[in-house]
Amino acid sequence: MEESIRDKLKHWLEHGMIFLKWVACALLMGLVLGAAGTLFHYCVDGANRYSGQYPYLIWFLPLGGLLIVFLYKITKMERDQGTDLVIRSVRSTEPISIKTAPLIFVSTVLTHLLGGSAGREGAALQLGGSMAAQVGRWFRFDEKDERIMVMCGMSAAFSALFGAPLTAAVFSLEVISVGVMYYSALVPCVLSAVVGCGVAVYFGVIPVRFHLTGIPEMGALPLGKVILLAALCAVLSVVFCLVMHLSGKAYGRLLKNRYLRILAGGLLVIGLTYLFQTRDYNGAGMEVIRRAIDGGEARPEAFALKLALTAVTLGAGYRGGEIVPAFFVGATFGCVMGPLIGLDPSFAAGIGLIALFCGVVNCPLTSLLLGVELFGAEGILYYAVAAAVSYMLSGYHGLYRGQKILYSKTEPTFINTSST
Repeated sequence: MEESIRDKLKHWLEHGMIFLKWVACALLMGLVLGAAGTLFHYCVDGANRYSGQYPYLIWFLPLGGLLIVFLYKITKMERDQGTDLVIRSVRSTEPISIKTAPLIFVSTVLTHLLGGSAGREGAALQLGGSMAAQVGRWFRFDEKDERIMVMCGMSAAFSALFGAPLTAAVFSLEVISVGVMYYSALVPCVLSAVVGCGVAVYFGVIPVRFHLTGIPEMGALPLGKVILLAALCAVLSVVFCLVMHLSGKAYGRLLKNRYLRILAGGLLVIGLTYLFQTRDYNGAGMEVIRRAIDGGEARPEAFALKLALTAVTLGAGYRGGEIVPAFFVGATFGCVMGPLIGLDPSFAAGIGLIALFCGVVNCPLTSLLLGVELFGAEGILYYAVAAAVSYMLSGYHGLYRGQKILYSKTEPTFINTSST
């Protein structure tokens, strides 16, 4: 009996020490990456603002692209696989170089400043993951603890940039292996996300929030309309992923030289921008998203043009993320389709954002929390339905090739396949 009590005390003591270790690591990562994420936010935000104020900057996009390729080449990072590598590193022993952080920071700011169409949250995942991995190496953590550090860093940076700590924490746990949550990283991810968001707010970063209107009372008819819209968004999410993947392959097949590839991509972005006769599809496009959700206004072709310009930009080798473009495509598509099926355009834009995001990242719980943090909890049941339907109907496609889908979406079967 005494031995049993002694063993239990030893067990609890060990757990307590592990808990304190991860609390300390989470606080450190939250502070460091909260500050880095805040700086990144202001740089990208300033780049988008200057790009809008000085439209002629887009003519320098090809030169900026050449600089991006040069920077990755001289640092011997030209084969860097970005967010895919960060995701794979959590499941494997593949190292993430600390050089990823400054490279993705500078190249994303350049892409936004010069009018490329890209997001920023994917870049934040690389920024946070690479910096946290380096800290783990400095602390001489073993491989398993270093993987938790990577998820911790991803959560802190994403949260600081977007102001959605629950979404950021759960996304880092859920996106790695679909069907399995890394609960061992729950405490550090949640704490680092909360601290990272707090640091960003302290330095004046306003969390992204939207005013969703027209949320219907729960009933069979509106529920059926939400299911229909989510199903359409699931199909669009497959198209989104295929276009993003195929654009990169097309560039690589036609132009083997990376300098020529990004030069051609920059010229294409310039040509398409003047063809569209609007700058709505350059940069992140947050103002268009806000008009769709807060105002219920979107052009019918907006989702398709944003997808095209983003694929042309990122496929050529410019840097940034795909998440905000996915928000843009989902919100504008929902805003346009909603009234056609009898939904308020603002509400439909919100549902479209949630459903398309879920379809491209295969993270239903994250998508539900995203809806709550962006729009409030009033429509939580509809958010859950939209995420669930899109998750199932989007199949095994995804933005991130490094993501593993461990369990089937239609039956309790272990499949262990990569997203396509």
